[in-house]
Amino acid sequence: MARDPDTIQREIEQARDALAESLDALGERANPKRLVDEGMESVQARLSDPRIRYGLMAMGGLILFALIRRLFR
Repeated sequence: MARDPDTIQREIEQARDALAESLDALGERANPKRLVDEGMESVQARLSDPRIRYGLMAMGGLILFALIRRLFR
């Protein structure tokens, strides 16, 4: 069953277009700038939670206290 050359050409073009769209989508999803932006948004959202923010402040205070205590011993 021989196929028409025009049909084969159309199928090749459709496959090429589908591949180009897939590659564009993968390139957008793996964009390092987008990944960094999403990571920063995630960190900022977590730090906006008062429990986490104040917990980190308390830990920083304890570390600072321990360092000052060690310096003056």
